[in-house]
Amino acid sequence: MDLFLATDPYEVLGALSAAHIYDLEVEQRQAWEEELNILRVALRGLSGTLCLEFDVPRLGSRIDAVLVSGPAIFPIEFKCGERQFRLPDYNQAWDYALDLKNFHAASHDAPICPVLVATESDTADETWQGPYPDGVRPPYRCGARHLGDVLQRGLALTSGPPIDGEAWGAAPYQPTPTIIEAARALYARHSVEAISRSDAGAKNLRVTSASVEEIIERSRGDRDKCVVFVTGVPGAGKTLVGLNVATRRRMLGEARAVYLSGNGPLVAVLQEALTRDELARIGHTERKGAVRQRVKPFIQNVHHFRDEGVRTTIAPYDHVVIFDEAQRAWTRAKTADFMKRRKKIATFDQSEPEFLISYLDRHDTWAVVICLVGGGQEIHTGEAGIGEWLEAVRLHFPHWRVHVSPNLTDSEYAAQSPLERLAAVASIVWDDRLHLATSMRSFRAEKVSAFVKAVLDSDVVSARTLLREVTRRYPIVVTRDLARAKTWIRSHARGSERYGLVASSQAQRLKPHAIDVRVNVDPVQWFLNDRHDTRSSYYLEDAATEFQVQGLELDWVCVTWDADLRRHAESWRYHSFRGDGWTTVHKEDRKRYLLNAYRVLLTRARQGMVIFVPPGDESDPTRAPSFYDDTYQYLTGLGVAEV
Repeated sequence: MDLFLATDPYEVLGALSAAHIYDLEVEQRQAWEEELNILRVALRGLSGTLCLEFDVPRLGSRIDAVLVSGPAIFPIEFKCGERQFRLPDYNQAWDYALDLKNFHAASHDAPICPVLVATESDTADETWQGPYPDGVRPPYRCGARHLGDVLQRGLALTSGPPIDGEAWGAAPYQPTPTIIEAARALYARHSVEAISRSDAGAKNLRVTSASVEEIIERSRGDRDKCVVFVTGVPGAGKTLVGLNVATRRRMLGEARAVYLSGNGPLVAVLQEALTRDELARIGHTERKGAVRQRVKPFIQNVHHFRDEGVRTTIAPYDHVVIFDEAQRAWTRAKTADFMKRRKKIATFDQSEPEFLISYLDRHDTWAVVICLVGGGQEIHTGEAGIGEWLEAVRLHFPHWRVHVSPNLTDSEYAAQSPLERLAAVASIVWDDRLHLATSMRSFRAEKVSAFVKAVLDSDVVSARTLLREVTRRYPIVVTRDLARAKTWIRSHARGSERYGLVASSQAQRLKPHAIDVRVNVDPVQWFLNDRHDTRSSYYLEDAATEFQVQGLELDWVCVTWDADLRRHAESWRYHSFRGDGWTTVHKEDRKRYLLNAYRVLLTRARQGMVIFVPPGDESDPTRAPSFYDDTYQYLTGLGVAEV
């Protein structure tokens, strides 16, 4: 601090300019000059460390100033020339504070007091608001002339050991981006190392990426063909691995890779997010359609890629193809039916995995197929599961080398028998680096997916044990009152943290609660639009189903639980609403799809969730309280807190 106050402002300005990686605009230089002058006055009498333009990799931005003084951290956001405190600016200050709390190693346990400075404002908040349980206070709004007093009063409210400013500045930043944030950062040519955590628990994200790259380079050098199976728990970063491979190939400008997904909503959301981000980066100097055309080759719908292979007899341009959620590829029957009905090809007789490998097999030299596999994620009729890929290699492509995560033998992947049959005819390389064991989605509690699995597996002992561990940092509550659930979720979300309602696609009797899953939710608007748009998740009006949210995530989720999956005695009962009543589901594959639908819904939240189980209605035979009571009692019996 003393060094900053003793240094000529123009010398500080020169250092900031030298470190600025983009073209320095006049407005930015003028803003820095104003900020430095304000800080030189406000920081008199304070001790500590000042960081300017503090990098926030996950958000792709920088905090104007961070003061580390005594036990407290003050992120300061300046809005030069502003007289009003605007909501987006307020949320930006919130986001900076929360990002430090969650992802900066030296900020986890410290009080954090964000400040929003509208430099021309004559007003200021009357007092600091009390901190949330994690030690982060809501941003204090003030004008430039109030800043010194605001910092002094904030410091007086904090307690704890003083922070070593130099050590704080050198501490690692360990972000856990959403898949949308990750796609944006990777497409903008950031590395996966820059946007992911660096702690030991999450290090195999980079290990797995490196292993896949190693396999690609070996296949390219040896001029052979191979298929790679990468496994991982929900939210572990399988999609991030795939996007990282695609972007690295794009940056190298050779052996281009394409990221494919059969998840239409995921593809649509990522394409739109990248298009909007690119437009903002280039200052809207191009038409949106032109920018979208550049983005599309990077992320494609697997069915469009497949159809291109049907139309032509030549090999694809890409030598490396990443199939996300490969377990959702279509069976032979579903693919043949689609080709007959939609493409007028009556003789098509291949499963989607078989055809897609055959498309890459057209290359004379080398090719790599990377299958990103989620266990227990099949949610739709006609999804083949990973066994279909293994059978396709065994029956038609035994000359392809196969690299397999040992976890593919776990029961949730249903691949043990196909693997044993494949081993008799093809070369299998087992590689434990190809499994992602740590959830990156629930950065507050890495065992959320394990808890959800225990709940759905009726493993009461494990569920209770895991819940106690999870809820230390990741709140999970349950209620019979939807209005109360909405109040809970709004009160927990801060800044621009995104929240929303989700429901099973079979949840037909939530309509009395104004939740109609037949409404066609546009996932692009739902996931990307702001809180002022009625189509966005923030409005808590439209519930997205498992088909719209799989592969994506929110910060906070309200899971609405209907009578399609209901608890009875010590097991689950499966139902489908037909006509004017519920019917029992008997087919094992449909039971699995329904259970997996709730698995998807219960693993969408990064920070916490509230589960709404309706109370039912004695006067409505389709919503009898008995359809819901056992589910509610099961959850509370596990220890889920009631709201």
